[in-house]
Amino acid sequence: MQTQRILVVEDERIVSLDLCSRLKRLGFEVASTASTGDAAVEAALELKPDLILMDIVLEGQTDGIQAAEIIRGRAEVPIIYLTAYADEKTLDRAKLTGPEGYIIKPPAERELKMAIEVALYKHGMEAKLEQNRRWLATTLESIGDAVLATDNQGRVVFLNRAAAGLLDCGQDSAKGRPLAEVFRLR
Repeated sequence: MQTQRILVVEDERIVSLDLCSRLKRLGFEVASTASTGDAAVEAALELKPDLILMDIVLEGQTDGIQAAEIIRGRAEVPIIYLTAYADEKTLDRAKLTGPEGYIIKPPAERELKMAIEVALYKHGMEAKLEQNRRWLATTLESIGDAVLATDNQGRVVFLNRAAAGLLDCGQDSAKGRPLAEVFRLR
């Protein structure tokens, strides 16, 4: 199994060194460290780490939440916030970026390892799920038979081109509408 590469984003040098040491003891590779939000974005895009441990309060104009938002918009990399700040406002801002975890500093090694392993596993499973979703959508779109699917309330969630042609409606206009509005037996 390949060693997972982690980017550590922490502006306190002693904390950063301690985290790097802990990560190495836990069997992870430290891809790099960054002490500012801008440096974190640059390192994440250049190094493409497997995971980012991101402090929230950082030196410079870009804090960890802003950096995470930029990174999430440009790369598929899981982020765990590692911070001393757990107030409601900060947590609400952090949740908007879709982090894989939120750990209060200083974490116990066991907690750190579990959070990283769960985040990596979850990210891997989500990537496989998305790949399967794209494969299924491509398959259903390319077959000649009409395919239409609804949710448990009977609203159209998918229809391929063949179904749209038979129903004389656009694919986008049918989505979200009740099946009875889209499909009428004559």
